[in-house]
Amino acid sequence: MSSLHRLLYRTFSSLSTKTQSNPDPIKSLSTDLYKEHNLKKLVQKFKKFSEFDRFRTKTGIYESTVHRLASAKRFRWIEEILEDQKKYRDISREGFAVRLISLYGKSGMFDQASKVFDEMPEHKCDQTVKSFNALLGACVNSRKFDKVDGYFRELPEKLAVKPDAVSYNTVIKAYCEMGSLDMAVSMVDEMEKKGLEPDLITFNTLLGAFYRNGRFPEGEKIWARMEKNVVPDIRSYNAKLVGLVSEKKMSEAVGLVEELGARGLKADVFSYSALIRGYCKDGNLEEVKRWFEVLAKGDCHPDRATFGAVIQFACEKDDLEWAFELCKDIFDRRCLVDGAVLQLVVDGLVKESKIEDAKKLVQLGKSNNYSRYKLKLSSEK
Repeated sequence: MSSLHRLLYRTFSSLSTKTQSNPDPIKSLSTDLYKEHNLKKLVQKFKKFSEFDRFRTKTGIYESTVHRLASAKRFRWIEEILEDQKKYRDISREGFAVRLISLYGKSGMFDQASKVFDEMPEHKCDQTVKSFNALLGACVNSRKFDKVDGYFRELPEKLAVKPDAVSYNTVIKAYCEMGSLDMAVSMVDEMEKKGLEPDLITFNTLLGAFYRNGRFPEGEKIWARMEKNVVPDIRSYNAKLVGLVSEKKMSEAVGLVEELGARGLKADVFSYSALIRGYCKDGNLEEVKRWFEVLAKGDCHPDRATFGAVIQFACEKDDLEWAFELCKDIFDRRCLVDGAVLQLVVDGLVKESKIEDAKKLVQLGKSNNYSRYKLKLSSEK
């Protein structure tokens, strides 16, 4: 008997005992999967653990496992574990089928997601608006945007289902991703005619698309339309910040951030990042430093994108001293950034004859978990 089979035998033979002393024996199975670094063994264990009824109720375990495999581009193994699920009686439940459709969609495997949907009647599984929405979502997540409109127009009549707000929001998302923003707005008009109320998701999707694509005036019209029925959240304001920054309305953007508290909201890393990027484009080093300090000292922390933008800007402004401090901050926070950004600082320090500082960054890059950076002094290239 292999070591894997011995482990599985011990795990399943002791489940009844564990249930008495541990109210959630599934936690030990989840932990075992989390600690398994060999992806082939991960697949084997997942399939074996799936034989336990309660294991199959844990959506989070399915999502984390499939995400790991997708990140490693092991799509064949994703198909192996998800197709294996069809042998269980759960496949006759719509919620279980929806899970498989969604997992395939998030992995960019639309053909497999569509197959699960098409096979539902064979498994005596109802196709309601819930699975219809899952199929639309799989289209969007797989970036098969061109299929969304066809499914939306044809399937409801065929399945005798009535699209709901989730259906419309998914189609709106697809149009926004395609750049068909006017069509996206027309879908809002259509849903209102059908007696459905656009919600925060509807408007945030539209705001993000219009402000991000430089259509600020239209974005403002959508904002006004939203405020009639929906209270904006921080995502709404962040979308507007992006719009203001793209229009070089920095004073208004700063004012908006400063007013968030009065609106019962709190600026997050995306809020500050929008301001910082705006001032980077303006070439205003003083304001970039000021807002980065506010971000760094607050409850939220700079992310890799913000660090990258600020370090590149510091190098452009020949402020290598600050760039060096930012790099040290990255290592202190254990924040992974693009190695090319750090190499830019190393090269700048060497150019300014600050060899010791350059060597320190190279050494930091070789320590802990940062060997991936492969930083080198210019003379070593």
